[in-house]
Amino acid sequence: MDNNELAIAKQRAVEFKTTFNKIKAEVNNMMVGQQEVVEGVLIALMAGGHVLLEGVPGLGKTMLVSSISQAVNLQFSRIQFTPDLMPADIQGSTVLTETANGGHELRFQPGPIMANLVLADEINRATPKTQSALLEVMQEKQVTVGRQTLKLDEPFCVMATQNPTEQEGTYPLPEAQLDRFLFKLIVGYPTEQDYHTIIDRTTSGEKITINAVTEAKQLCDLRAIVRQVPVPELAKTYAIRLVMATQPGSEYAPDEVNKFVNLGASPRGIQGLMLAAKVKALLDDRFAVSCDDIKAIAAPVLRHRMVLNFHAQASKITSDQIIQTILASLKFS
Repeated sequence: MDNNELAIAKQRAVEFKTTFNKIKAEVNNMMVGQQEVVEGVLIALMAGGHVLLEGVPGLGKTMLVSSISQAVNLQFSRIQFTPDLMPADIQGSTVLTETANGGHELRFQPGPIMANLVLADEINRATPKTQSALLEVMQEKQVTVGRQTLKLDEPFCVMATQNPTEQEGTYPLPEAQLDRFLFKLIVGYPTEQDYHTIIDRTTSGEKITINAVTEAKQLCDLRAIVRQVPVPELAKTYAIRLVMATQPGSEYAPDEVNKFVNLGASPRGIQGLMLAAKVKALLDDRFAVSCDDIKAIAAPVLRHRMVLNFHAQASKITSDQIIQTILASLKFS
């Protein structure tokens, strides 16, 4: 990279970080605390991936996604998943409509999935048949209804929520669908100081507004900047070995993986690590990925891509614990 290209790269990195921080500041006008979650959702949005938010009700998961849609000025759609929801309720369907001259014709009525930012609220409450309606759209970014295939407008992102504790009337997401989420983020309880701020902000007469600081085209441009960030061979090798270390029987897998893991991360895991690490590098004022960037985003990228066995569940071993063991066992060289 010559001096001119380096100067352009640095300028793009500055533009990216400035816009990212503006969006984050607007979202924080509404959100209280949860800074790791807010940053994680925005990283996934910039990387072009989908996000699964897991937490008990009332922690602001829905409000977070809605706030982001306003700050980025995207076409927003919310789908409340329930057991009686059907695939056509999400994708859309062909309906009989009356024409201007009094005749009738079949016309496709798009469903709520035809938006830029889709909130799939309580996604695990829908049946597997309805959940499967998201498989194609999350991977190929298109919807097939009958013989008609419709491409979705870019940018497109699905942000789903689920309650980890209430299991009655829920249907756990299959591994194939979990794998399509770039991140799985855990939303925890607020701190004591956060509760004070929540009370002051939500029980007074203050009206909070979120200003749009970017729009769809600029977001697509920012995503293009992310993909231009180079990955040195050392960082690439580290990411590959990190993913292989989650796979039982691999030469890089520690004993804990062989003992507690049935299935490790797929190639989508390495893709997720690379894209998210590129965003982390830009936010750290660098135009190249480091091993530390990969290490920083390993947990949200990999925690939902590992299938633990019964022995792990009985021993109360979590994916995050195994990921920390893997990171401790892998070296940067």
